[in-house]
Amino acid sequence: MAQVELIMPKMGESVAEATITSWLKEVGDTIEADESLVEIATDKVDSEVPSTAEGILIKKLYNEGDVVQVGQAIAIIGSEVEAAAKSSTPQAAAVTAPIAETASVASVVASEKINTTSDSGKFYSPLVKSIAEKEGISMNELEAINGSGKEGRVTKKDILDYLPNRNTTVAADTPVAIASGPAASQAKPAPKASISINAGDEIIEMDRMRKLIANHMVMSKQTSPHVTSYVEADMTNIVNWRNKVKDGFLAIENEKITFTPIIMEAIVKAIKDFPMINVSVDGDTIIKRKNINLGMATALPSGNLIVPVIKNADQLNLVGMTKAVNDLANRARNNALVPDDIAGGTYTMTNVGSFGNVMGTPIINQPQVAIMAVGAIQKKPAVIETPAGDAIAIRHKMFLSHAYDHRVVDGALGGMFVRRVADYLEQFDINREI
Repeated sequence: MAQVELIMPKMGESVAEATITSWLKEVGDTIEADESLVEIATDKVDSEVPSTAEGILIKKLYNEGDVVQVGQAIAIIGSEVEAAAKSSTPQAAAVTAPIAETASVASVVASEKINTTSDSGKFYSPLVKSIAEKEGISMNELEAINGSGKEGRVTKKDILDYLPNRNTTVAADTPVAIASGPAASQAKPAPKASISINAGDEIIEMDRMRKLIANHMVMSKQTSPHVTSYVEADMTNIVNWRNKVKDGFLAIENEKITFTPIIMEAIVKAIKDFPMINVSVDGDTIIKRKNINLGMATALPSGNLIVPVIKNADQLNLVGMTKAVNDLANRARNNALVPDDIAGGTYTMTNVGSFGNVMGTPIINQPQVAIMAVGAIQKKPAVIETPAGDAIAIRHKMFLSHAYDHRVVDGALGGMFVRRVADYLEQFDINREI
């Protein structure tokens, strides 16, 4: 067979490059068509790249940790004959890196080990890492260099320009505050906590996604003054309706209907009533979003969290919402999301009730200005009005926790919004057709 180049695929309109995080096959391994060959990461999501052909992995063109532009070849796949021919040459067993970087790295003598991914989630190319190690630049000092590359990435030119003017008084353990978004220019170095390690303690390094989540959460709290309003909604009609239709819904639509799409439908209706919830802040201006793109926080098997987005959620009926929710949740748990799946959200819902929690105080998913947490549905005694007067009955109750950015959402708007969501839930028509 002719040799086939495996190309870094296009992963969304806003994504121009990705980092190779792990090779799943070694040179000489047999590969099936559509079998995953390499794991990649963007600043939005991690995913796998499947092989476009069946054969043998002849050559890896990049190392783990390398940043590759969309459209570039990352590996060569060929036949067993071609693999045998390659193995007869001294260079065949080595992983081939880009030529310009390989030549520069050859004579490096390491001082401090520089990780591919920093605590802030930044990526550094092998060449930049090698120069830093050779010159004794610590990770914290490297993070302080202003990068001119895409999204502030430090390039070879940046680090070479930095060396002549290097401030040698920078200590290796000087804490460096990393921020992004509107508050980046205002962020101040955070004090470094003194942590004692005791006998038997286990040290676990954060994975890349956990680092990104941590930094995003800190940035959100630094950016937005959070306020949370709470309402308890009566979900009895919805619980009874779902119990009545869930088997028929599965038979007709081949989908399981959960409470999530029903609650999302109510949120979308409330956003239409209060469009100033569906905004973002840019300095002293407010961006009022035209589209309603609803994010759904999803827990992953790894323990991390990701927020896929249902685009134009207001254009979906309940069946469409259910299918969108199930599709995104399944692909999130199977590491099959693409960057566009988690981009463009304008409002987010998180279901803390799935873990048995009755309420929570969620952190706003920047650059949005509000997020709603829904708790567990519980049976409770409640006073209800009947034609014969007030009575006590067992009702299904659920708390809604609405956190919002007090820069642009005051208590009146934030409180009315969550109350309106509860109203839509409580007024659900128990005779509604699928």
